[in-house]
Amino acid sequence: MKAAVVLLALLALVACAPPRSGHIVIGAKNFTEQVVLGELLAQEIEASGAGKVERRFWLAGSYLCQQALISDRIDGYVEYTGTALTAILKQPLPKPGTCDEACVHAEVARLYQQRYAVRVEPGLGFENTFAMVVRGNDAQRLGLKTISDVAKVSPPMRLGVGYEFAERPDGLRGLSAAYGLKFDGTPRTMELGLLYRALASKQVDIVAGNSTDGAIKAQGFVALEDDRHYFPPYEAVPLMREDSLKRWPQIGVAMDRLAGKVSDDEMRAMNLAVDLEHRDVAEVVREFRARKGL
Repeated sequence: MKAAVVLLALLALVACAPPRSGHIVIGAKNFTEQVVLGELLAQEIEASGAGKVERRFWLAGSYLCQQALISDRIDGYVEYTGTALTAILKQPLPKPGTCDEACVHAEVARLYQQRYAVRVEPGLGFENTFAMVVRGNDAQRLGLKTISDVAKVSPPMRLGVGYEFAERPDGLRGLSAAYGLKFDGTPRTMELGLLYRALASKQVDIVAGNSTDGAIKAQGFVALEDDRHYFPPYEAVPLMREDSLKRWPQIGVAMDRLAGKVSDDEMRAMNLAVDLEHRDVAEVVREFRARKGL
């Protein structure tokens, strides 16, 4: 109930936000990687000659970014294909082995075009799937390598999740059912930025993080293998309004330049630089673009 009230309040804020005017507006969700990617899109669009780009970052999540996009408050943002398919487009999870990354991308592109006149641009080059993450010493002590191994642990582990993962169709309920998972008490829900702090301080024993989180390797955590292939592909793709692409053709030029440019390891490194080294997002992105010759 509380989450629903918060979501309604945030939707109201988006509805009341000023509409975009004579310049491009790029959005981003409320975690580090999204802000890095939003800044990457914004810098590349500016470099393509489309003028100054307004940043509307730290929007609360997928639902808020979607509402901002279709209500013409932003021109684009980066989404993940698995999230788009299940959480936004309300399509069922594909059965394991029936729909690969290209298949999911094509279906998401078709539905966004059909329903919202939004173009799904070529992928940025990496996938950021959900990752069930444990402390390294616990993984070694308990023999944890896969998510299936978690179901065998006794007593059950204490779970921490983000608010969105707790409610999403591709999130906690489906994962628990697919693997027969039971946890100690009610899962603790918290802001994404607090998950690894809670894990490190032993407030929880396992968290639902993201595969490109820099903190996983830096803090000696272990991401468990999704051995039953529950999660769909989560390719990072820019979403852009078709009317914005017609108004500013430079956006399309910028998206073509960014296609396939970001590897999983490069995304982890940028996340790490911002989260743990506390470096400025714009500077981290400028350095990445320079290394790529952008």
